[in-house]
Amino acid sequence: MKLAYYPGCVAQESGRELDMATRFVCRALEIELVEFPKFSCCGSGFVDEANEVLNVAINARNLAIAEAAGLDLMTICSTCQGMLSLAKLRMTDPAVRAKVDGALRPIGITYRGSSRVTHLLRVLVEDVGLPAIRQKVRRPLAGLKVGAFYGCHLLRPSDELRWESPEEPHAFEDLLAALGAEPVLYRGRVLCCGFPVQFVKPETAGRIAGHQILDARQHGAQAMATPCPLCHISLDAYQAPAAKLVGQPLDMPVFHLPQLVGLALGATPEELGLSRHLVPTEPVLARVPPAAR
Repeated sequence: MKLAYYPGCVAQESGRELDMATRFVCRALEIELVEFPKFSCCGSGFVDEANEVLNVAINARNLAIAEAAGLDLMTICSTCQGMLSLAKLRMTDPAVRAKVDGALRPIGITYRGSSRVTHLLRVLVEDVGLPAIRQKVRRPLAGLKVGAFYGCHLLRPSDELRWESPEEPHAFEDLLAALGAEPVLYRGRVLCCGFPVQFVKPETAGRIAGHQILDARQHGAQAMATPCPLCHISLDAYQAPAAKLVGQPLDMPVFHLPQLVGLALGATPEELGLSRHLVPTEPVLARVPPAAR
């Protein structure tokens, strides 16, 4: 399987451990990642608020680059997936299409709409398949209770993404079970992490993140995992202030999706960049057995 790799901004800088883990997992599962240095930022929703046509144009340009190589585009960021998918949908509007085509024409870019936009989670569950992943597991995560945290953009708007239910999804839990972990169900797994308001009302954002972590913990989770680097920032990097705002210690290790997959496939903590987390992951590592040789 060969895919155009769209890591997004966070995975190339502050969240480099996400990129490290993704590369390990894709090598282990024989997924070839084709890189395009000329990909631009997706706009993360902020550009869209100021200029809809510009936001669609920058994402249509990214998609056109993948199309020219004859590849579908895979991202590891839920927000990037949302922006790219939304641009693809908006390009079906003739009025928007005419404006965007006019913006892309002078730079020699032609958008055709032939490339699929997908997320690593969907690639693992649907394209690789859970049976194939089970066969590759070298370190079953047996006994580890994990709360998946979907966040907003992976599932919404559901009528545009046309994948799982935004209220009762199960793909992430199915994947966790295939890795040997015990999925934990809780209401907050499909709610917001607070990141969108972090820089406007940080106390509100912290309370949102803190309550989602508490919800997972109260339902038995020993760790959380998310497919979105922005959710990871809210739940891991801002966990200390969130704990103060909700008035309770949290101490919840939070993993990127491919880190847990990589751990089950035999990666070392160093290969997954686990030392880069602000909340220590050692309590989780102590619960899982060594990788089988």
